Amino acid sequence: MPTSLSKIKLFLDNHIGQEIHVTAQAGRKRTNEYDGVLSETFPAVFLITLDSDEKLGQVSYSYTDILTKNIEISFV
Repeated sequence: MPTSLSKIKLFLDNHIGQEIHVTAQAGRKRTNEYDGVLSETFPAVFLITLDSDEKLGQVSYSYTDILTKNIEISFV
């Protein structure tokens, strides 16, 4: 994974529309996992449209979440 915010954004810009798996830290020894599609990127955040079986419709994360390893992403 890239090591600067601008490189992370550029990396995600190149993967818009692809399926993505996200593992997010949800607190002490807890994680949330989501599957969806990387739908949009903005200057500070990116949006993931979740699969229809998820309760939420979309989730957003900042590029700093990737940099600080609060979330891990992988493309299917």
